[in-house]
Amino acid sequence: MIVRSREEILATLDARGRLDELPFQPEMFAFCGRRLQVSKVAHKTCDTIHKTGGRRMWDTVHLEDVRCDGSAHGGCQADCLLFWKTAWLRSADDGASARSPAAGSGRGAEDVVQRNVRASADVRDPVWVCQATMLFVASEPLAWWDLRQYVEDVTTGNHSAWHMVKLLVASGYRNLVHLGVGYRFLVAVYNRFQRLRGGLPFPVSDGPIDMGQPTPQGTLGLKPGDWVEVKSADEIRSTLNHQGFNRGMRFDVEMLAFCGGRFRVQQRVERIINEQTGRMLPMKNPCIQLEGVYCRAECSEKRLGCPRAIKSYWREIWLRRVDEGQSRTGSGADRHL
Repeated sequence: MIVRSREEILATLDARGRLDELPFQPEMFAFCGRRLQVSKVAHKTCDTIHKTGGRRMWDTVHLEDVRCDGSAHGGCQADCLLFWKTAWLRSADDGASARSPAAGSGRGAEDVVQRNVRASADVRDPVWVCQATMLFVASEPLAWWDLRQYVEDVTTGNHSAWHMVKLLVASGYRNLVHLGVGYRFLVAVYNRFQRLRGGLPFPVSDGPIDMGQPTPQGTLGLKPGDWVEVKSADEIRSTLNHQGFNRGMRFDVEMLAFCGGRFRVQQRVERIINEQTGRMLPMKNPCIQLEGVYCRAECSEKRLGCPRAIKSYWREIWLRRVDEGQSRTGSGADRHL
């Protein structure tokens, strides 16, 4: 696909710089005129604002690893995968020029989009507006039991049929386990079967530390480019409270897939926009993003197969340094459900 020109995109936006309530962000202008590959069809996404599960979207895609750099949103470091309405794209086979717009063109587009990145005029504590903060409004409810979404996951090419079957069977088994009858036996059977096939163990992300008690902290002083190994699931669980948190940060079950893997540090995250409030949230404790490490939506109930690929956040106590010569990127990411 080729991203349309600034003028073409402006013609699709309302006075708030949105199409179907989805904002076109200033960071996206850098891609105008570029030829990019569609990575996933964003026919659905996940609700990280009200935590209701999955959400239905229309005429929207994700482009291959095209993420927001936060440059127009106070330097937010969430590194979100951007959403693209199909009206902002055209086929690379239609014969039109793929050249970028001339410098200075589309100034009106930049102005209308730039004006709407804030919902308040308070420059000291602005309320930011971005695709992440508006995603609930720009989408519709999607029940997890609506099987049509899983069919669409396959027909769009987001996932193979076999992969979706595995996700649904595993989800059904987890629901059976969570009924509470024969819990230990069912988990043991699951883990034994997974060991035989080289899969992941039953996803558990709670820890032994009582609520209200402090959780441990580790400091490695990691920098971008450093190599780390993600600790084992048992090592990480020992740092968590009963709700799966370490110093205010939750260890998500989707992160279990990366345990034992070795990855390069992408960045130290110091600030991200709170999607619920729109305000910038400073990180009080060190937080790390790793290259190529994001939510796969394989274990998260009510949002299986979500293509949003949200970056995972890691406490340094969940990681250990390794020498670059000993590193092998993604060794843990090869393990699937």
